[in-house]
Amino acid sequence: MEQDSEARQVTIEAQGAQLQGLYYEPSGAPRAHLVLHGATGVPQRYYRSFAIWAAERGVGVLTYDYRDFGRSAYRAMRKSDATLVDWAVRDQAAAERTLAELAAEGSLWMIGHSLGGLGFPFRRFDARFEKITTIGAGFAHFSDHPWSYRPKALAFWFLVGPIGTALANYLPGRRLLLGEDLPAGVYWQWRKWCISRDFFKSDIGVSLSEPDFGADGPQLRMLTMADDVVVPPVAVKRFANAFPKGRVDYRMLQPADYGLSSLGHIEVFSRRNALVWLTLLER
Repeated sequence: MEQDSEARQVTIEAQGAQLQGLYYEPSGAPRAHLVLHGATGVPQRYYRSFAIWAAERGVGVLTYDYRDFGRSAYRAMRKSDATLVDWAVRDQAAAERTLAELAAEGSLWMIGHSLGGLGFPFRRFDARFEKITTIGAGFAHFSDHPWSYRPKALAFWFLVGPIGTALANYLPGRRLLLGEDLPAGVYWQWRKWCISRDFFKSDIGVSLSEPDFGADGPQLRMLTMADDVVVPPVAVKRFANAFPKGRVDYRMLQPADYGLSSLGHIEVFSRRNALVWLTLLER
């Protein structure tokens, strides 16, 4: 049985917060070290199986929880002033700095799952970062969802989500059967982006700096799952199209190519989908 004792506990000093992470040491001679930025509302424990698997293949992995969430929750959720920008920019940048300190030598990689892949255009990278891989990260609008999923999305953004958050002063996701609890500021900003055709554009110059889509940097891969209903391929392609032509290696993953019935959005990191992990890691 996999235990957290297989990883080293790490404290990440972020701007305005202290985050708790786990570092999975690579087996044998290290090939690379990566930081895994998680999806909104997905605790780092969900990525443990993938992290252990990668570490066994010589790739050290740093996982962590965003401020006021998971292991990084130090106060009542309703007292949190965290925003999605805090998570996507400040916390991710801090985790990348910490990885560079943990791994004083060797190649550095970044994997960003969903929200975890949206913040990198707002920052510069250590010269040792060689590769950025985003998985299911895109400029999603609620109209992108297939009809089978759209009622759930509409309820999340326009009915039970806003009502529950307004009443509780945080998103009571567990009580509403909508996933994990989230700080109110995270939910409201997430909602603002996903119901706007311009996504985060209205926050540029307010809580966000101007993203540098044209900057040179690490190798950039953007992966999408063909059956992802949460951040559908059209939303990932929209994000990829923000970069200069030829900058992004965009790829749609088909479940059948791996002998799997589905990949999903969150589920792509589940152990039942381990056959796709080599593609997520390095191909």
